[in-house]
Amino acid sequence: MNILQNTKSVLLTLAVLFGCLSNSHAQGEVDHFVTKKGTKVDMYCIKHGSVRMQIGNKWLYVDPVTDKVQPVTDYTNLPKADVILITHEHADHLDAKAIEQLTKKGTVLIVNPRSSEILGGKGSIMKNGDEQKVAKWSVSAVPAYNSSPDKQQFHPKGRDNGYVLDIEGFRIYIAGDTEDIPEMENIKDIDVAFLPCNLPFTMTPEQVSKAARTIKPKVLFPYHYGQTEIQKVAQLLEGTNVDVRIRQYQ
Repeated sequence: MNILQNTKSVLLTLAVLFGCLSNSHAQGEVDHFVTKKGTKVDMYCIKHGSVRMQIGNKWLYVDPVTDKVQPVTDYTNLPKADVILITHEHADHLDAKAIEQLTKKGTVLIVNPRSSEILGGKGSIMKNGDEQKVAKWSVSAVPAYNSSPDKQQFHPKGRDNGYVLDIEGFRIYIAGDTEDIPEMENIKDIDVAFLPCNLPFTMTPEQVSKAARTIKPKVLFPYHYGQTEIQKVAQLLEGTNVDVRIRQYQ
């Protein structure tokens, strides 16, 4: 009887532990911010290039992906989206299944032109330079592309989007897949920046450091970094006013 009870206890402990671990991934890591008007902005790491944010009582998702990037994410276990931002059409950024799981009545889906074509015309199309109001926020589509001659086939100029969100003066830059392009000189007054460091497709740690020194965000999340030695970004930015926060964006 004692053996049976002990076995049940062990199994229960393992089940609870597994559930916590699974839920930990689903919930992700969270960083808390507050706008000047007092609106809470909570940022959750999901994985790779996938981010979710709770802005007041609204939920925003960036490039949600289910099984194209491991581990698999089941978005049916997460809050439905008020806004979804898609930067470009690569499978690790555009996933119709994830969009379907997150969509509710009234969900605003913002996409670049090519992503809309792949989704059969769905989404509110934004091109580089476009701006629109969404849920009382300002959303601007900014360039995201490869500038190195040997990388331009990955993300050609003019096709993909980065996004700048302005929430009551609290400004968030989501770079998408890009290198340290000249247009970053125009991205100013950024509170939080997400910059990619996924070799060989986006930036090296040195390029991320250069981009951060150009943009000067208060907080930097290096994201979409794959197997890159991401701690090098923090080392390269030591002595600056940039708060580098490493989260699980592999």
